[in-house]
Amino acid sequence: MNKVGDALAGGGTTFASDDDPELIRAAVPFSLKLMESLLAESPRHKGLLFATASGFTQYAYAFVQMDADELEDRDLAGATALRERARRLYLRARDYGLRGLEARHRGFRATLQTNAPAAVKLARAPDVPLLYWTAASWGAAIALSKDNPDRVAEIPQMEALMDRAFALEPDWGEGAIHTFLITYEMARQGAAGDPAARARRHFERAVALSGGKQVAPYVAFAEAVCAQTQDLKQFDALLAQALAIDADAFPEHRLVNRVMQRRARWLAAKRDDLFLIPEPSPAP
Repeated sequence: MNKVGDALAGGGTTFASDDDPELIRAAVPFSLKLMESLLAESPRHKGLLFATASGFTQYAYAFVQMDADELEDRDLAGATALRERARRLYLRARDYGLRGLEARHRGFRATLQTNAPAAVKLARAPDVPLLYWTAASWGAAIALSKDNPDRVAEIPQMEALMDRAFALEPDWGEGAIHTFLITYEMARQGAAGDPAARARRHFERAVALSGGKQVAPYVAFAEAVCAQTQDLKQFDALLAQALAIDADAFPEHRLVNRVMQRRARWLAAKRDDLFLIPEPSPAP
């Protein structure tokens, strides 16, 4: 059973290089449920716990939350239902991530609830991928639960996980942590300095680490920073850069680049809603 789990946990590259997001939309649920069934037999399998946490997070964003955002203008009730589903999937991902951290460090979850800074000090560099996906799923769930004070109160735990990942290996995943922080710095409470400046530093580092091969940093900065600061010129320029990346030129990033280019096209279509564009002055 553990050998099957090892094989499944290491099989993500096949999905990552696929050129058909809709095929992956249909295939991933079976894969995730299979991993869950294996975890019922081997509940502390570290590879499966990681793969399930990352898999549910990515599926929820690419195929549930993005669907909700695109549906909202046509069907608010349908979009609300999809966001609730995405929230539940993110929390499922978070729980697998926390189980993975508990499997590595006994007592981690209980300590995280009472003393997050002490808990995360237990983590070491090999834990960075699990720290990242646990925090990313948790942050996404919180973002969809702004009307839930108990969920919002969990921000310090989520933040401690991501900040520990950053402290241990800031450049992990070709800039994945930096890309997350582009968005998060715009909402972080109590940090010194200009949030847009902090976000820009993460953006520049993410682009450098990925060699400009990944769409996500451009889309994250356009959506999180340019829309908030009302910088329409840079918003348009960043989305153009994102859409100009040839997803097929980088097979290891093909699927996520196609998904994020879908996000870029949606954002471009929403520009009039996101920006207060002044009406042109009438001709004299």
